Parts: sequence; C-alpha cells; structure tokens
Amino acid sequence: MLALRFSTEDGCSLEGELRPADGEERGSAVLCHAHPRFGGSKDHPLLWAVRNELAGRELSVLGFNFRGTMRSGGTHGGGRPEVKDVAAAIACVRQRSVPPTIVVGWSFGASVALRQALVDERVAALALIGFPLDHDVELPPMPSPAELRRFRRPVLLLSGEHDAYSPPAALAELADLFPNAELSIVPGTQHSLWRHERAAAELVGDFAERVLAAHAERGAQEPGDPDR
Repeated sequence: MLALRFSTEDGCSLEGELRPADGEERGSAVLCHAHPRFGGSKDHPLLWAVRNELAGRELSVLGFNFRGTMRSGGTHGGGRPEVKDVAAAIACVRQRSVPPTIVVGWSFGASVALRQALVDERVAALALIGFPLDHDVELPPMPSPAELRRFRRPVLLLSGEHDAYSPPAALAELADLFPNAELSIVPGTQHSLWRHERAAAELVGDFAERVLAAHAERGAQEPGDPDR
C-alpha cells in the first residue's frame, strides 16, 4: 500500500492510499467514501473489501479521504466542493496507473462521484453503491433526467435489499434513466451492507471485469479520443 497526498484545484491537500494491482495492471479505480459526518472514510470495511477485490482483478485502486475528513485538509462542503476532490483523485491515479478508470462511490460518495463523472471523460464507468435517494442529510440536487440520459458509459447501481436510503424500487427507476445501467441488489442487508461486504465487492468486481473486457475489445484509442 502506498500512502500519498495530492492537491485539488482549489488547494486542498488530500490523503490517500494506492493499492497496487495484483499482477499485471489492467486498469485503475478511485473509491469515494460515505458521509464523513456519519463515520465515512476511506477505511470503512466495505471500501476495503472493494479495494481488495478490484486489486485482485488487476486494477490499481486509490482510496482517499474527502476534504475535512481525518488527515485531509480543508473543511467539509456538503457535497459541492467535493467534486473537486474526485477530479483530483482521478488525476492522481491516472498519473500512476493505466486506463480505463472506474469510479466507485458509496452513499454520499456515490452522489459526488456521479456529478463529477457527468463532466469528466476520464471516467470510463461508474459503480454507485447505496446511492442516496431517500435521506435526511442535505445534498446537492440530483442531476436532471436529461443529464443522466446523456451519460452513455456503463453504470452499476447496487444497494442492499433493506436499504432505507437507496430503496431497490427507487433505484430501479433511477437505473431506467441511464442508457447503459445495470442494477444489483444484495439480499438480507441494508445501507452499510454489514456482513455482506464481500458479496457487494464481488458484484463490483464482476462489473469491472465487463468494463475491462469492453475496453480491451475496443483496443487502442483513436486520435483525439480521451484516454479512458
């Protein structure tokens, strides 16, 4: 594990850890944690499980703490300035690893990851875990249906069967707005996916495999295309 720091465009110094790929690197990933005011950080067991799963599938994986969390600088911004944190994390992993880059977000992190991905062509695919649809925490507004329909890259929407913040029925309606989305529900668990971390991580890993296979099939990027 490589401990590192990187800076956002507005000057926040963020802490992160890069988990190298097991074997020959095939891609990279960025993990975005849950709400820091409710215990979210890069060190949550769910994100550790996802990190290990993706590294085992030969991706180099960057976990980091949003601004104002643990040893990251700055102050918590309620999900608005945190999109700059995701952009900086993508730049950091791309300096050290190869594309395609998959961004994985859980809860608050899923909300932030989606909003950055809509404007960031470096994001080859999105895995959104426990996307907050029914919550008491104030978050920036959801992107419009028109914005979501324009996002044609692969999306995984994953939640627990009893997730009160990301109910499966509502998540299925969200999935229908994306041109290229798949829905996975983990039975017998809720928002934290407690005791089902490995099962959730395997679903994210299977999704990553499909993304990697499609990227390999496309081969080298054409001139002028983003390197994703």
